[in-house]
Amino acid sequence: MKPASSIHAPEAPAAEMLPERRSVFDLRTVLAILGGVMLTVLMGLTVVDVIGRYVFNAPLKGASEMTELLLAAIIFMGLPAVSLADQHVTVDLVTDKLPNWIQPARKVLIGLFSAAILVLVGWRIWVYAAQIGGYGGSTTTLHIPLAPVGYFCAACTFVGAFLSLVVPVWHLVRSPKD
Repeated sequence: MKPASSIHAPEAPAAEMLPERRSVFDLRTVLAILGGVMLTVLMGLTVVDVIGRYVFNAPLKGASEMTELLLAAIIFMGLPAVSLADQHVTVDLVTDKLPNWIQPARKVLIGLFSAAILVLVGWRIWVYAAQIGGYGGSTTTLHIPLAPVGYFCAACTFVGAFLSLVVPVWHLVRSPKD
C-alpha cells in the first residue's frame, strides 16, 4: 500500500478519467428539466384533485382536462429526448445475428425509416390541429384551445423525426473505422 502523499505520478491524468463536460443548457438537459417540471405539476394536480374529491367532496374543476393535456405534452416532448439519446424501444431477434460491419448502416436505414414514419405522423397531427383551430376547438370545462397543443405535438414529432435520422448518421460519421 502506497502512502497517501506518494510522489509517483498517476498513470492517467484525472481530467482524462472524468466524463466530458457538457453545457448546462444542452437539449437533453432542457428536455429533462421541462419534462420533470410538467410531471411534477401533473402529480400535484392529481394529489390536489384526489384530496379534494375524497376528503372535501369537491374535485378540482378541469383536473381531467389538465391531466390529458399535460400527458400529451409530456409524451410528445419525450419523443425528441428518446430520439436524441437513440433509446427507442427495439426488438432485436434477427439483428444481433447480423455481422458487425453491417450494424452502422442498419442503424442509419432504421433511422431513415423511423424519420419517414414520424414525418408522416407529424404531418397528420399538424393537419388535425389546423382543423381543430379552424372551428375553435377547446376543452369543455376550462375552454383551453386545443390547436396549440396539437401544433406542439406535431412540432415535437418533427424534431423527433429529424433527430431519428441525424443521430445514427452522426454516430456513423464519428465512429472510428475498424
